[in-house]
Amino acid sequence: MFNDPICAIATPYGVGAISIIRCSGENCHQLVNQIFKGKDLTKAKPNTINYGYIVDEGQAIDEVLISIFKAPHCFTGEESLEINCHGGIYNTNRVLECLLSHGFRMAEPGEFSRRAFLNGRIDLTQSEAIMDVINSSSDIALRASVHSLRKSTNKLVVNMRSHLVDLISKIEVNIDYPEYDDAIVMTDEIAIPMLEELIKECNDVLDNSKISVVAIHGIKTAIVGKPNVGKSSLLNRLLEEDKAIVTDIAGTTRDTIEGDLNLGGVTLKLIDTAGIRNSDDVVEKIGIERSKKAINDAELILLMLDPTNELSDVDKELLELTKSKTRIIIYNKADLKNDFKPEENSILISAKTGEGIELLEKKLIEITRINEFNVNDSNYLTNARHVAKMREALNSLNQALAGCKNHIDIDMIELDVKAAWYSLGEIIGDTNSDTLITELFSRFCLGK
Repeated sequence: MFNDPICAIATPYGVGAISIIRCSGENCHQLVNQIFKGKDLTKAKPNTINYGYIVDEGQAIDEVLISIFKAPHCFTGEESLEINCHGGIYNTNRVLECLLSHGFRMAEPGEFSRRAFLNGRIDLTQSEAIMDVINSSSDIALRASVHSLRKSTNKLVVNMRSHLVDLISKIEVNIDYPEYDDAIVMTDEIAIPMLEELIKECNDVLDNSKISVVAIHGIKTAIVGKPNVGKSSLLNRLLEEDKAIVTDIAGTTRDTIEGDLNLGGVTLKLIDTAGIRNSDDVVEKIGIERSKKAINDAELILLMLDPTNELSDVDKELLELTKSKTRIIIYNKADLKNDFKPEENSILISAKTGEGIELLEKKLIEITRINEFNVNDSNYLTNARHVAKMREALNSLNQALAGCKNHIDIDMIELDVKAAWYSLGEIIGDTNSDTLITELFSRFCLGK
């Protein structure tokens, strides 16, 4: 049932000062009023806090404060409330049990936000931004997520779709009233300039989004190299903890080890991989295969080499294996060979002493362009799904432009333009064809 009463504990599970149980749905106030001793909640004014007790079979379970919200002016867009309990595990669960025995059911994960979306209180980008805010691991990530939560992404997409509707409406008029504009005029003088402008806007957004997605979600970073080159020492140095075992024995790291690090404003999702070499050890071979998979999946490679020795066949293999990836070549053991001069686009560090770590930070800023990211600029997307849909729209627009230049029938070109409109709609959760029809005919002159 779409609006049946649901409830869930909204605060982290454990002992604390308070715990909050959120309730929403049809007859929500009436149902809670059955177990509440205090002011009649069905008559309480919206946006008020009401003092009383939750009672079960005449026995008070907890002293509570209940915040009342009424539709449609609340998060879910339907009748809702929040019960502020004392922050004990037992009493909170008792209150929850009372709710479940008086007409409520447990909410599914994300169901409150889903109802807010379905009731038009938030769009799809805002619902995704809620989780981005919760999962923020840096100041930039938090501010960018809040920016999206305030509908900046929605405004960007709506504006682009509006331009597409302008083009679609012109194509529709040309199809229905071909005497107004001949096909050549329609494609060369109207459609092509509009498509080129839209394609430029898509490309600008996608270029800016490369930085914003990294800023918010971090970048998958694999530390790779042959055994004993110092990968685990670098991981421990960056994380400032002994997460990986470090010994002089080659092959100590048998599996991938992960950790998150904020360095230079960039969140690195670090993966320390097993050293790659030829091995007969069954366990080590599994670790090596996982290392190769980590290289393939990583968005950034920290390739570590040993300047105290000549490049080995394994080093050369790794250089070849990672040449198509975004990478930083790191020569470790500066404490043993501090007269070494690394070539351009590589750095010299000592994972043991920490020397050169600031160079790594500068290189990260340079590669990710994080210092170019302006949180207050609205011309970017903050979510990988949004970026994928924007790319879909761009592909459709490029097909439409190619069709125009090859003088394909304008009604065939319209199909690609509409495909771009639908792809953008999937970003904000609006794929209803009725929306397009309404927008389209709203642009016709009065009397048409």
